[in-house]
Amino acid sequence: MKRLAVGSMVTPEYSEWFKKRINDNIPRPSLENARPIREQLHVTPSELEIIRQDFEKKIE
Repeated sequence: MKRLAVGSMVTPEYSEWFKKRINDNIPRPSLENARPIREQLHVTPSELEIIRQDFEKKIE
């Protein structure tokens, strides 16, 4: 976004409003489909980990 440097044409009130404004174009996250953080951070086991687990099952 390009800004035009105007200097004295910008009022202090406008400057404060501009700093505090909220961009209405950005949608807020919906909590309807929110998942727990543990599910979001679930790590898929590597191929080596899967082989190790299979090996441990065969030993038992």
